Amino acid sequence: MVIALDVGTSSARAALYDATGRAVAGRFHRVAYAPGVTPDGGVEHDPAGLLEAAAECVDRVLVGAHPGEVRAVGVTTFWHGLLGFDARGRPATPVYMWADTRSAEDARLLHDALDEPALHARTGCHLHSSYWPAKLRWLARARPGVLRDVARWGSLGEHLALALFGEAATSVSMASGTGLLDQDTLRWDAEALAGAGIDASQLFPLADRADAQRGLRPGWATRWPALRGVGWFPAVGDGAASNVGSDCTDRSRVALNVGTSAALRVITEDPAPPPRGLWRYRVDRRRAMVGGATSEGGNVPAWCRQVLRLPAGAALEAALAALPAAGHGLSVLPHLAGERAPGWRDDRRGVIAGLRLDTTALEILRAALEAVALRLALVYDLLAPRAAPGHALVASGGALAGSRAFTQIVADALGRPVAWSPEPEATSRGAALLALEALGALPDLAAARAGLGETFTADPARHARYQEALARQRRLEERV
Repeated sequence: MVIALDVGTSSARAALYDATGRAVAGRFHRVAYAPGVTPDGGVEHDPAGLLEAAAECVDRVLVGAHPGEVRAVGVTTFWHGLLGFDARGRPATPVYMWADTRSAEDARLLHDALDEPALHARTGCHLHSSYWPAKLRWLARARPGVLRDVARWGSLGEHLALALFGEAATSVSMASGTGLLDQDTLRWDAEALAGAGIDASQLFPLADRADAQRGLRPGWATRWPALRGVGWFPAVGDGAASNVGSDCTDRSRVALNVGTSAALRVITEDPAPPPRGLWRYRVDRRRAMVGGATSEGGNVPAWCRQVLRLPAGAALEAALAALPAAGHGLSVLPHLAGERAPGWRDDRRGVIAGLRLDTTALEILRAALEAVALRLALVYDLLAPRAAPGHALVASGGALAGSRAFTQIVADALGRPVAWSPEPEATSRGAALLALEALGALPDLAAARAGLGETFTADPARHARYQEALARQRRLEERV
């Protein structure tokens, strides 16, 4: 069996999986947390707190375990988080998250100074505050004292490895989400490094996801005797793990994930650069993943419920479903955390237009959900040509899994059937499947593929209304 350790934006999870990729009943633990936010657009995590949460999850999953029961640990963490380490390998900064927009101006300056289209073709990443070049330039400009204490830059995955083993490498998967990796040569990109103001010696060496570490440091080996000598695989990006865990492992299935943010992704071995508006990251050296992630997802309805003081539960769900599609007269720009795909504009802000005296809180929530779905429709139009003809759209993530109304809105906005993934923990399962594949326990990822859950069919009339709503949304964007 293998342990999947998933350290995400809003919680850490650990779970035990058998050799077929099935979760073992009763061997799961989750610790919730939230990043800190600042009035100037900062979004940060405390690396010590994340390590503590991850360790607690492993503690609980190992209760009753004996040596030999676990063969490996597969790790997945959020993409794009930037963390500085001092010369002794200790965290010297907070983890600067993908949603941190304080480097927006630096991203614009880099866009003007560098060959952005060529850089995007090589690295798969736009020049945007989500990625490391802009963040590093912002730190050099606004926090020069921070840089004096930093010897190397990495992600949360390297923090876990340094804490547990005393040494670390950056997986190709995690490196592909930094904006610094040439994805054709699988080396750090010289122009991107120059733009970021660092050199390769300030980064960790690159490793593939199958390069396991063994030999826990004494304190951890004593704490977890069942993991003494067990291989830990380098962290892969959570989006890659989510695709694998929802069985979207080739061009026949497109993954649709709506958690805190939202994304559409397809795994491919096609080496072509991504189209403008989308990104390309990697699962490993062989498999790439093309897609687009929006800054808005479950965070938008969560904001609406909190600010509008809407109750959660079945009554709200039923009331949402009863409202007609785009029948509220509102146009919403849901950019509460700036814009990522497809426009990649950090300076975008949220807007609600068309408010009247009789507008209700429920209508505002419905309009916000539809606005998120319309952004996903823009991404899907760019991505669909990269998928196989007749591909399935497979949905996962708490924001969709908890709402039939929201899932139907997304299907109608995209104009395509959307099937729920039957896997409640797609990211954790993906980390487990990748570990089992690396061990040779699975001949390939397709061997573990399961069926699909309930399918939501798109209604042509509602899709037409959403196309009109999308045109109104685009006109509003141009005006503001």
